[in-house]
Amino acid sequence: MAKKLYYKIGEACKVLDIQPYVLRYWETEFSSLSPSKSKSGQRTYTEGDLEVIGRIKELLYEEGFTIAGAKKRLEGELAGGGLKPLRPLDLSGKAQKAKKPAAEPKKAAKAEEKPGVSEAEGGEVSAEKVKELEAGIAAAAGQARDILALLEPGSKKR
Repeated sequence: MAKKLYYKIGEACKVLDIQPYVLRYWETEFSSLSPSKSKSGQRTYTEGDLEVIGRIKELLYEEGFTIAGAKKRLEGELAGGGLKPLRPLDLSGKAQKAKKPAAEPKKAAKAEEKPGVSEAEGGEVSAEKVKELEAGIAAAAGQARDILALLEPGSKKR
């Protein structure tokens, strides 16, 4: 398939190996992703749009960013003059899957050298940080249980 001026949502999703509902959700979250629409109302994506979508996919799935983190990184890259270079897109219509590097075993020594450093920053997570996160999760779960109890029929605390 030759390069095209515009791609329909199904074609874009096939090239990028994502589901259409994911792409539609990303459009609501990322202001830099706003495809034009045809006269019939169908979304149309340019190659530039595909590059942005590919970068969003990389940030979320390969680099482990949250939506909020990916937004900030993408905005920074776009404001800085362009996106980080992507692997070339296969515009033949055949989906390409990214190969993830084999996971390396975590070493306790690294965690001690860089306490509290997140994995996204290239370091290991310290045991203290894990305990802190577990405590936060436990507290959030307790708050969720309290909220559910208030929402139960017959609750007197409304």
